[in-house]
Amino acid sequence: MWKGRFKEATSSLLTQYGESVSFDWRLYRQDIAGSCAHARALEREGIIDGKELEQIVAGLEAIEREITCGEFEFDIQLEDIHMNIEAELTRRIGDAGAKLHTARSRNDQVALDLRLYCREQTELITGKLRRMQGALVNCGEKFRDAVLPGYTHLQRGQPVLFAHHLLAYVEMLERDAGRLEDARERINVMPLGSGALAGSTIALDRGFIAEQLGFKTVSENSMDAVSDRDFVAEFLFNLAMIGTHLSRLSEDMILWCSSEFGFVTLDDAHTTGSSLMPQKKNPDIAELTRGKSGRLYGNLMSMMTTLKGLPMTYNRDLQEDKQPLFDSIDTASAALEIFAEMIAGMQVNEATTRKACSDPMLFATDIADYLVKKGVPFRAAHEIVGKLTAHCLEKNTTFPEIELDTYREFSGQFDESVFSLLEIDSALAARSAAGAPSPENVKARLTYWAGKLQGI
Repeated sequence: MWKGRFKEATSSLLTQYGESVSFDWRLYRQDIAGSCAHARALEREGIIDGKELEQIVAGLEAIEREITCGEFEFDIQLEDIHMNIEAELTRRIGDAGAKLHTARSRNDQVALDLRLYCREQTELITGKLRRMQGALVNCGEKFRDAVLPGYTHLQRGQPVLFAHHLLAYVEMLERDAGRLEDARERINVMPLGSGALAGSTIALDRGFIAEQLGFKTVSENSMDAVSDRDFVAEFLFNLAMIGTHLSRLSEDMILWCSSEFGFVTLDDAHTTGSSLMPQKKNPDIAELTRGKSGRLYGNLMSMMTTLKGLPMTYNRDLQEDKQPLFDSIDTASAALEIFAEMIAGMQVNEATTRKACSDPMLFATDIADYLVKKGVPFRAAHEIVGKLTAHCLEKNTTFPEIELDTYREFSGQFDESVFSLLEIDSALAARSAAGAPSPENVKARLTYWAGKLQGI
């Protein structure tokens, strides 16, 4: 590539240290698509003729087929995917291939490839998010009547429907999908034509290239275009947030599968055993996903650290953008796929979850609300029910077991109707405000999501 300037061959150690084709080869389809679009722009400008354009496109398409089939041999002496493809094209078709790099640099070429790749991956990962949401919705529909305690501080708080709990994660994943869709707008900017940093004196029709490649607009500053990796960092952040949400769900699943909770049972196909303890059935998918969130965070921090001290414009440090990106995409994609499969095979132990909701203390807030509806200020009602709770603990009794006369010792507002509060189903039905877990609300939300996801 630079034999005209250099007299000595590159050190073999530098070649091994600096090569990137061992990992950036996966950009080959994007690189070839960009090169075909660039060649057509060169032909429009008269740099190559129609015959040369045909040779270039046919040669690139043949190389793409060979790479796809695993028949192409990459050479680390040529450093990266760009030069491997260009060198092989030139070897096959001669001077026409040598003209292809006119008016472009590997700096704007790799920026183009990465944007094309990230744009494609946002769509693929969004599809996997949708399938994950679908698995959660289907599970919620399957176990629509199941109840379980809702927790704060990992202490039982109030009863909720199991489907409502799952729908919380559907909402989280919807935000993830929204972030990817929003990020796609910033990814979808065409940088080719920016050259190494200052464009080229051979001015190609950048709008024509953008149109061929499906870009909404072109970059407006050549220096920014070749050095910008904000879109990579943003993509990594979005993948890290997906990891956060899957890790939280993993923690719930791990607790629910334990003997102490026993709320759900996972399919044998999605668990493993112990090499020593024959009775074990471990929720490995959830544990691995919880652990892999750390990789997603690490990849984001790696990218941010690489970017933070770079002067304008392109610096070789930017070669370090690809491995974190590829790893995060692979990690998040695999986690979404296997988690959706695991959720689809999960069974809810409804008798166990309902028993866990039978703890009368879960109705304490309902009793306080009952007093508020009778005119007692909430803070006073809170104190009254707190004293009732202390009484139950001291006397080793429960709210349903307390006599009405005892209730009235704490507040004259109590009457027989207080006992109707102390049932799971009535407590859930009373939670009818928008977003609350009443059966009617949850049913409506399951229907909404089923319809929305079916249309995507």
